[in-house]
Amino acid sequence: MKARKRVVVSGMGAITSLGNNVSETWEAMIAGKSGIKEIEQFDSRDFPVRIGGEINLENIQQEDKHGLLDKMSRAARFGVLAMDEALEDAGLNGPEIDKTPIGVCVGAYSFPLLESRLLNPGELLKGGDMNLEYYLRLCKQNPGLITQTDMPSVTALMAAWGGLCGPNYLAQGACASATQAIGKACELIRDGDAEVVVTGGTDSMLSVIYVSGFTLLGALSTQNEKPKEASRPFDEDRDGFVLGEGAGILIVEELEHALNRNAKIYAEIVGNGTSSDAYRFTDSHPTGKGAHLSMERALEDAGIKPEQVDHINAHGTATFQNDRVEVMAIKSVFGERAYQIPISSNKSQLGHLVCAAGGIEMIAAINSINHGIVAPTINLHNPDPECDLDFVPNKARMVNVDVAMSNSFGFGGQNATVVAKKFQVEENA
Repeated sequence: MKARKRVVVSGMGAITSLGNNVSETWEAMIAGKSGIKEIEQFDSRDFPVRIGGEINLENIQQEDKHGLLDKMSRAARFGVLAMDEALEDAGLNGPEIDKTPIGVCVGAYSFPLLESRLLNPGELLKGGDMNLEYYLRLCKQNPGLITQTDMPSVTALMAAWGGLCGPNYLAQGACASATQAIGKACELIRDGDAEVVVTGGTDSMLSVIYVSGFTLLGALSTQNEKPKEASRPFDEDRDGFVLGEGAGILIVEELEHALNRNAKIYAEIVGNGTSSDAYRFTDSHPTGKGAHLSMERALEDAGIKPEQVDHINAHGTATFQNDRVEVMAIKSVFGERAYQIPISSNKSQLGHLVCAAGGIEMIAAINSINHGIVAPTINLHNPDPECDLDFVPNKARMVNVDVAMSNSFGFGGQNATVVAKKFQVEENA
């Protein structure tokens, strides 16, 4: 049987509410900072939810050298910003580099609001102002509105921006999208269909319609007066997640290709697993069945035993059901070992980046491998008795991490897990 090709990470890029690149974001995470503040993209003063992990795009200088910026949604702009950093970091962004073979496999979401057949622009912008009553009535009458998508433009624009003519895929598994994309990108390389792939996720849902929709679902925190304390995964006083936006992009590469060009290697991605809860659209399976299968399959794919995992980057949204189900699933996979593994939820600091979440969280997990430090779960002051694992409360911790797991469990019961380990030239060294 032919040995599968090995996959390594040779570049990383990010833009989040905590920083405009990987370094700024990581340093702020380790310092225990929060990027949550009052939303400014629209007038949120009359909304029950007024906070999010927002990025100020107006302060970011971005040369429109390709004439594409006016065609890009916020999600697409975040994607190309993080992609440029990742390609530069990987040594693949110079004019002398032939980037045409490079593929794109990214988790993303883009919704052209005024083009929706369900929306009446005249009603939407009555008198030149946003008609909040119309928005709320429309969301109530059409529960499926929030799930509508028009997404392929994101990866198409990223490929056009970078001149990347390799395989092009867009993953859409809600909150699991970026992690699903990373898994698919690795499979492309393992199977010999690509040597280098841009992967991860990008998203922006801090718009009137999404804030309204998630508010109507009862999913968002309403702690508007203390935004930096609002996202509190695994805490008994949590009251929902906080929306964020941004991108986390990784360059994954076939090992020999990376070694032949003397690329720096951050980590090796050794396993990925996916599953579906096959349950309800808005609820996780109460036994954690889907999350269990996702983690179990990733470990099996990696050839890693539960006792070898040193760190878990949790999905950790700060909703009551999701947090408890994830804890249940971790315990079912790891047994007593679950109590010994440092676990972090980056959503406590960044909010929930939805389709982009798994990208930035994978970057955080890889940084933990390289720097020997695990980011904290901030705002964890009163732990839920049913969430009794080691969630690295409030302060970063020095930890020797050889193997890290990153979980993403999406809306609609879509689950994805990726396992990375410290790189060694000899696989069994």
